Amino acid sequence: MARCGVAVLVLILLVCVAAAAAGGRDHHHRRGSRASARLQLVPAAPGASLAERARDDRHRHAYISRRLASSASSSRRRAAETSTAPGPEASAFAMPLTSGAYTGTGQYFVKFRVGTPAQPFVLVADTGSDLTWVKCRGASSPSAASPSGSPRVFRPADSKSWAPFPCSSDTCKSYVPFSLANCSAGTAPCAYDYRYKDNSSARGVVGTDAATVALSGSSGGGADRKAKLQQVVLGCTTSYDGQSFQASDGVLSLGNSNISFAARAAARFGGRFSYCLVDHLAPRNTSSYLTFGPDANGAASSSRTPLLLDAQVAPFYAVTVDAVSVAGEALDIPAEVWDVKKSGGAILDSGTSLTILATPAYKAVVAALSKQLAGVPRVTMDPFEYCYNWTATSTPPAVPKLEVRFAGSARLQPPTKSYVIDAAPGVKCIGLQEGVWPGVSVIGNILQQEHLWEFDLANRWLRFKESRCAQ
Repeated sequence: MARCGVAVLVLILLVCVAAAAAGGRDHHHRRGSRASARLQLVPAAPGASLAERARDDRHRHAYISRRLASSASSSRRRAAETSTAPGPEASAFAMPLTSGAYTGTGQYFVKFRVGTPAQPFVLVADTGSDLTWVKCRGASSPSAASPSGSPRVFRPADSKSWAPFPCSSDTCKSYVPFSLANCSAGTAPCAYDYRYKDNSSARGVVGTDAATVALSGSSGGGADRKAKLQQVVLGCTTSYDGQSFQASDGVLSLGNSNISFAARAAARFGGRFSYCLVDHLAPRNTSSYLTFGPDANGAASSSRTPLLLDAQVAPFYAVTVDAVSVAGEALDIPAEVWDVKKSGGAILDSGTSLTILATPAYKAVVAALSKQLAGVPRVTMDPFEYCYNWTATSTPPAVPKLEVRFAGSARLQPPTKSYVIDAAPGVKCIGLQEGVWPGVSVIGNILQQEHLWEFDLANRWLRFKESRCAQ
């Protein structure tokens, strides 16, 4: 989550005033016959240390592995308290996102308004989180300050719509991740204690509150209307530790969970959400978007593959990889590497920067890529195994094409800069990390960049297509 690095819930949502950004190549994506909710996304910290990002990604990968192991051993019931009937499709909401470049993380951020009256917060957009949480009044840490430098905390006592969950509730017992077992009195608040591999933690209580959103796509002209999404599950974090949490006000949960913000918003707006990530090295004023609602225009020309929403992989979004090829040649990777039922599989994660491949896949992909780049002098640079002095030769070889083929013949052909990345002036590295095997592979946000990704939760499809993303 903090996807500041990994395992950290650090969603940072900054308000992007992009009323003028309605134009652009992908403008039609946001305006169809059906309205959709849209949030502008911007890369966080394009100048952050790659070594730090890699370290955070490894911590996050360990967290993901633990969560998946836990999901496999215990199936959770659907909590009736958080169910939401689909609402009208005549309107949609937009939550602007802006750059978090000064935070030193590899995440994408959005501004989130919660409470009555609404209070603004900067959160990390996280597809691996099932609980949205914000720093609360009384929050303590070595440095309890928001990205702007001023203390910004949620004050539940000041919100007329805040309602804590009792620890005896089904939601607390079945859905709140890392909820504490002790419940001395049935009316006591539902408490949680997140613990991460890098020793970061977040502790607090869970309840519901109203999120204020800006509706778009109304039939009439004029300014966007505002509306409230009621009973959004919210964690009130009163104590936290870890560097990752210093850069944000909390996390916006986009994970596959009955209590996530994505589930509640999508239930109201067409059963789906989508995002488009600009180049992670784009200027800080470049924004993209997170959309809630149907997107007929955007989906028409997209590839699609089944979206695996089984309890075994929750709260993550898994897909089935059929093959990986480099320079048009299919690689010899054991099928079980991509099989979630055999301790493998692949998930998409907005909170991981560098793609992490289980050992058999990593070795095959890196061997194929490095073979094609053998003529370029190598240099040493942590944390990568293969880095090259791109200025040492007047005519460096063309980077071979990488292709990932998903079930249903959907093919992801990322731009070369997404897997042979700029690591330093004149230096390029194969931007992949090796994960454990058995273990899950994680498609990080750098490999996802410059593509539109639509998560159709209602029909269990993942759709994607190339896009410049920038407004």
